[in-house]
Amino acid sequence: QLLKPSVVNTQSKMNGHCNESVERPSSVVVYSKHETSRKEAEDKTHLPALEAAYTNILRELGEDTARQGLLKTPKRAAKAMQFLTKGYHETVEDILNNAIFDEDHEEMVIVKDIDMFSLCEHHLVPFFGKVSVYLPLSNLSCLFSFISYLPRIVEIFSRRLQVQERLTKQIATAVFEALQPKGVAVVIEAAHMCMVMRGVQKMNSRTVTSTMMGTYLEDHRTREEFLQLIQHN
Repeated sequence: QLLKPSVVNTQSKMNGHCNESVERPSSVVVYSKHETSRKEAEDKTHLPALEAAYTNILRELGEDTARQGLLKTPKRAAKAMQFLTKGYHETVEDILNNAIFDEDHEEMVIVKDIDMFSLCEHHLVPFFGKVSVYLPLSNLSCLFSFISYLPRIVEIFSRRLQVQERLTKQIATAVFEALQPKGVAVVIEAAHMCMVMRGVQKMNSRTVTSTMMGTYLEDHRTREEFLQLIQHN
């Protein structure tokens, strides 16, 4: 019999099948601990070089960078790229700031449909979609206070040059390290502009990835519950 989960739904339902990207805690590559934030001053330092690079790109595309519509485009594009990769400035430790306290909770919790926007590192075009985080029956540290931090954790790793599989693993690892629950599962469903605007040009294609850790790997009943939940949600 399935446990009735506590669900935090931020928007619409997610469907589709799951291609599992599993990793056991003992062999997980740690992405959040010991990271150092880049100084924000670096943006100002690197802005002229980025602006010059965008100017060269426009020229090589055959554009006239002196025409009115493009006069400020290189600087705008440079600032936009810095914003879209601002996750390099941030760490999970920065946003949590030791805000974890002990609290008991006795139901599975699902935080669904967190909006995610990122840039594919292969073509530098967007991919975007929804992130859902699943936490199993266990005593969790300050669970509902932590839930408010989940969208910011998603943004830290999505505002970098990414591939969806790595992004899924990084979010799961960060939650697993911060909360230290018995397990965590993360599912991302996303549309990739490299598949919509170029290449196969399939408008309705979606890519679904997942990462499972802890009891989701070790306990087949918890894993089956998780798989049934994502099929029905």
